[in-house]
Amino acid sequence: MKHDIAYIRNTIWKMIEDEIALQNKEWMLNSYDRSEVLEQLMHTMFGYGVLDSLIHDPQVTEIMVNGIHKIYVEKEGVLQLARDRKGQPLTFARQEELLHVIEKIVSPINRKVNESEPIVDARLPNGSRVNIVLNPISLDGPAVTIRKFPDKPYTMEQLVKFGTLTSEVADWLTQLVEARYNIIISGGTGSGKTTFLNALAMGVPRQDRVVTIEDAAELKLSNAENLIRLETRPPNIEGKGEIKIRELLRTALRMRPDRIIVGEVRGGEALDMLQAMNTGHDGSLSTGHANSAVDMLSRLETMVLMSGFELPVTAIRQQISSAVDFIIHLGKLRDGKRRVTEIVEVLGMEQGSIQLQSLYKWDNTARELSATGAHVLSTNKWLASGMELTRLMRGGEQG
Repeated sequence: MKHDIAYIRNTIWKMIEDEIALQNKEWMLNSYDRSEVLEQLMHTMFGYGVLDSLIHDPQVTEIMVNGIHKIYVEKEGVLQLARDRKGQPLTFARQEELLHVIEKIVSPINRKVNESEPIVDARLPNGSRVNIVLNPISLDGPAVTIRKFPDKPYTMEQLVKFGTLTSEVADWLTQLVEARYNIIISGGTGSGKTTFLNALAMGVPRQDRVVTIEDAAELKLSNAENLIRLETRPPNIEGKGEIKIRELLRTALRMRPDRIIVGEVRGGEALDMLQAMNTGHDGSLSTGHANSAVDMLSRLETMVLMSGFELPVTAIRQQISSAVDFIIHLGKLRDGKRRVTEIVEVLGMEQGSIQLQSLYKWDNTARELSATGAHVLSTNKWLASGMELTRLMRGGEQG
């Protein structure tokens, strides 16, 4: 394949040279301009047009296309206009060019997007998450948002180097995963939930049978040997064949999993996930959108109510409090850095409310994640795993 690409590249270069020779002095292109024409043609034929260089740029973490004239990127947490090698803003020459790129994104994964179905979620072969919105929903032309993930998922050690959390907290969280505590990762859009989930899931012992369930497959559990990856499926042109997360969760329970990892809970599947956590699948992990750890509990309540079962609020809270052990909240600070801003333990129910205690909290003055001084009260799983109690885990001894 590499030899074929090289041959095509050389052939196109020769065609450019021949065309310039035919045009005599009408085309004044220096070697740099000719190289630019060649690269644009190669990107259009074998890549994603003007977006190709951004997709392959490791410094770019997000790409946002607002119609054909405005393309933004996120670099090191900062949004900026995308520019070419000359420093000029990147744009599409015409809408057909952008639509061609969109078609190249959705076709390989059997997704469709058109005027009758103008919204679609997809992914690139490298695992990047893609959201596409067309006219007439997007009034200023097609909108494409690409959330990139590193080719090799970040480890906890790397997140520590980035300042996301301290090495002490990272080691402790990895031990919580080994001890089979159920953990929810909460945070706003772009706070790094999936990246953190992937790093945290690397703490799952290799011998465990793991089932991952996602809307668009993004998790890369390189250390898992006994791994089943499940992905939802949208309906076909006739509106049939849709497979939702709830169905995949029920299927996963029949696969004899040791742990279930749900990429993100958004709706009624929260009830199925909580029931799985409560029926012998300890050590399960998931993420959810929320503004705080406390807000995550309210979101879970709302999502369970979306399941279609008319359950009393007290019963829902009982399910949540008995299923979830810890909530890790992530935040994106004003400087664009992503940080763990709070870790709470779910203690149980008391007078109809779920009780929490904060173990770590972000200190805005010190600009670091600080221990609150509280000790973990639930140590049964920790002791059952054969690990010795640490300073943070001695609350169970006292209580």
